[in-house]
Amino acid sequence: MRRESYLKQCTPRFLAFMREALDRLAGERGSSAMIDLAIVVLSVVLPLVHLALSRAPRTKERVVRILLLYALVLDVGVIGFVFGFIPHVFFPDQAAKMIGWSPSPFQFEVGFHDGAWGILGFLCIWLGGLFWLATGLGWSFFMLGATYGHIHQTVTDGNYAPYNFLTIFSDGFVAIWLLVLLYLHYRCGGFQRRGS
Repeated sequence: MRRESYLKQCTPRFLAFMREALDRLAGERGSSAMIDLAIVVLSVVLPLVHLALSRAPRTKERVVRILLLYALVLDVGVIGFVFGFIPHVFFPDQAAKMIGWSPSPFQFEVGFHDGAWGILGFLCIWLGGLFWLATGLGWSFFMLGATYGHIHQTVTDGNYAPYNFLTIFSDGFVAIWLLVLLYLHYRCGGFQRRGS
């Protein structure tokens, strides 16, 4: 009973906080897309810090595995769930404004699509092997399509809204970075071992 009461109090506060944050980000041209770029940078920097602080040997296989795990959790999990699902599903007007689009019922579907991939990214913490391959390939395919769509919108419509133009760089990098890491992981025999 107390837990339900607590959730009823916290949920509206959290949603109000998110709405205010998105309103502010939408009003500050460029700053909102910088969050995506920061997550992408963190997905490269944090595993390097992890490796530097760890006492375990820095074998090629381990370095690639740690880089890939962080990329899957941050570039798929965080970007998909936090920056895809939440804005498109709960704050569609603000999300559309940041992309430079008009609100659309398709945002709800896109939000759940992003959220599903985000969950898969987070599950990579516990699941390995071919699950990583499927998650990385699927998200890379989506991100390549998103990159193309953002380039097309910029070139044909002059859409330089922060979440259209600046995400060209983060989405494109994430797609290529994941594909490179998946290939390197494969070359190190990562998908042959159970729970890699």
